Amino acid sequence: MRVSTRGLSQAAAVLTVLFSVLTLIPADHAALQLFTHFRLQYLAASLVLLIILAILREPRYVVALLFTTILSGMQIVPWYSDLPVDKGETEYKVLLANVRSNNNEYKEFLNLVAVEQPDVILLLEVSPAWAGALTQLDNEYSEKIVEPREGSFGIALYSRLPMISAAAIDSAPFDHPTVVADIVFGETHVRVVGTHPMIPLGKTFYEARNQQLNGLAKLLQRSQGPRILAGDLNISMWDVNYASLENRTWLRNVRRGFGVVPTWPTFLPPAMIPIDHVLVSEEFGVKEVRTGRRIGSDHLPLVVTITL
Repeated sequence: MRVSTRGLSQAAAVLTVLFSVLTLIPADHAALQLFTHFRLQYLAASLVLLIILAILREPRYVVALLFTTILSGMQIVPWYSDLPVDKGETEYKVLLANVRSNNNEYKEFLNLVAVEQPDVILLLEVSPAWAGALTQLDNEYSEKIVEPREGSFGIALYSRLPMISAAAIDSAPFDHPTVVADIVFGETHVRVVGTHPMIPLGKTFYEARNQQLNGLAKLLQRSQGPRILAGDLNISMWDVNYASLENRTWLRNVRRGFGVVPTWPTFLPPAMIPIDHVLVSEEFGVKEVRTGRRIGSDHLPLVVTITL
């Protein structure tokens, strides 16, 4: 059987249209929601295939791809076109990084901290080995809570700012630790919550992730004043459960106005998706959101400058 450019382009167009449309269905289904994460890729594929099939004079495919380009564009463009919230005079830098538990490039991460000079650092997948390496931060970041775990769910929070209280609580259903801290930003007490839900592969883990997100929403609803939620949430902005998280916590994603900013997986750049998040309450402005340099992890760090 002879494979042609036209045939391959047509097949790719069919798949792109199918996934672009199906993933807009607001159904809380594990398999369906798994494919919502690739909205940026659907937009890119629609645009490229639209051009190719226009050149090949395939009008039916062109019309279908124009439709999916518009659909995906409506999901993507606002993240770039929305105006960032501009409020507050004092800047604070937050560094969020999933360091990957079996990564031993500790020096790369410490160099990143030296360059970025963040005020608050939240780290995920902190193993006992990582906890040992991170003691080099103690002089500059004396305020901390470190909850190392073997595997992928250790966590640590470091701060240059005064930390009034800090605790690691077990999040249902698997008792993965979530950090809850009260940190003083200038003269303002801010509730900072850091967490790392389960990766949603399969129905059981998908429901476990959602259960942990639901618990976070209830925790943040009980919190008063300025709040920050940060973590590798294993969810993108187009999952129906993400929308529920924002709506129930009254928080907004700092990405708004700065783009999609994909963070994972670094080993497959064309497929990278935004699953590492910082969400803030209305008291905060946002000045900058970007990824940091590679630190040997399969995630890129997220560097956020907020104002208060």
